[in-house]
Amino acid sequence: MITYVVRRLLFLPLVLIGLSLLIFSMMMLLTPTQRVAVYAPDAGFMKGGAEFIKDQIELYGLDDPFLIQYGRWIGNLFRGNLGWAESYSMPVGEALTQLFPATAELGLLAVLPIVLGAIWFGTKAATHHNEPIDHSIRVFTILGWSFPTYVFGLLVLMIFYAWLDWFPAGRLSHWATMEVASEGFHSYTGMNILDAILNGNGRVLLDALRHLVLPVITLAYVWWAGMVRIMRSSMLETLRQDYVTTARAKGLAERVVENRHARRNALLPVTTIAGIIVAQLMGGLVITETIFDYHGLGQFAARAAQNLDFPAVLGFALYFAVILVFVNLIVDLLYAYLDPRVKLG
Repeated sequence: MITYVVRRLLFLPLVLIGLSLLIFSMMMLLTPTQRVAVYAPDAGFMKGGAEFIKDQIELYGLDDPFLIQYGRWIGNLFRGNLGWAESYSMPVGEALTQLFPATAELGLLAVLPIVLGAIWFGTKAATHHNEPIDHSIRVFTILGWSFPTYVFGLLVLMIFYAWLDWFPAGRLSHWATMEVASEGFHSYTGMNILDAILNGNGRVLLDALRHLVLPVITLAYVWWAGMVRIMRSSMLETLRQDYVTTARAKGLAERVVENRHARRNALLPVTTIAGIIVAQLMGGLVITETIFDYHGLGQFAARAAQNLDFPAVLGFALYFAVILVFVNLIVDLLYAYLDPRVKLG
């Protein structure tokens, strides 16, 4: 297993190079005049005109051959320089570092109810096939699966924020933001919940949790609905297998048959979907973050794309590629754990 993990990690640079070549090639379809807008403010174009644009193109080497420009970017990458994110007025690496904790915090809190809830409800629906509990779960999941994320998010926001005023939007209240930024509060991880616990600050902890309730509910319900249906179908198919029938014939308790023999194999397709969900959560979700004014990597990617901020787009793409490689590696390891027949080679 260790050899397999090392081999997959050694494959990561090749994936990043291939992805960067693809995105860089797409960016080169734009003319140097179009790309220079990233490097100079609008005021400069207005004052300097065509001469200013020409000077900027020469300054940044935007008319150099493709391989020279790509080699220059790769050289900066190895020095830890991903470029300048014009849309955030800071280096790309610094922007990713600052926004990652917010996205990770939201993603980690959302993935637990998604995965655990899907496994439990999917198992219940399958083991009570065509009974009232099965029909109730199916109706609930169909509703969730039918809701677009932005519709359900706006509905939740309207009810619990605008109408009931139970849970706020954003990431922290103003007073909590000031307290987190104060000298007496040490930011260890950038995740407000974990940092509040490490600082022993219960007020900031409760405020951070209140701000996360609505986006977590939105993500959990929409993603959870689809996973429950997959878990239910997989569990139903597994319960019809011969080895399950044999286990029942041996006189094993139904709970043992379901939990120890059937559910473990039924988790294989759910594991694949869970990996995709985790990767998307860690990569940031534009719609959810926008609806709840939650500043994470989803908003970063959206703003970079809207402003044609090429260094930021490329930096985010490389970050997301790393996330995908690691998530796929974890999924493969879980496959081998759940099904001994799967050999990692």
